[in-house]
Amino acid sequence: MNLKKYTDFSLRVLILAGMKTEQELTTIKEISTVYHISQEHLRKVVHNLTKLGLIESIRGRHGGLRLAKPAEEINIGQLVRTLEDDFVLLECFDKETNHCVISPACTLKHALNQALMAFFQVLDTYTLKDLIHNEQALRKLMGI
Repeated sequence: MNLKKYTDFSLRVLILAGMKTEQELTTIKEISTVYHISQEHLRKVVHNLTKLGLIESIRGRHGGLRLAKPAEEINIGQLVRTLEDDFVLLECFDKETNHCVISPACTLKHALNQALMAFFQVLDTYTLKDLIHNEQALRKLMGI
């Protein structure tokens, strides 16, 4: 399973924004510089995170971005479910397109489904706050 770059970028935006105070806003330019991601990609990500109510955009000369809710209220499992739209790990996960002849007797799909559920059970135990608990080390690596 591979998460989309869009999900990866969204998580990175939230991590950086989560390390800032309300007075210490971040910007798309800063995020782009820190992570070496194009500003155009980030604009789309930030727009979506704003629509989801996770990021607040402050306009004006001293504007920027900040979290729209506390980091401990942003659940990582729920966020990944929201951002990802395809958890079809095998053909047999999609009943409409499944043509696998062994599907009725195959236990692989059950094993992978259990693994997928375990993946989300683990992610559900994490919040954004958990991802930034080592803020000093992250700041050093980011150069901020």
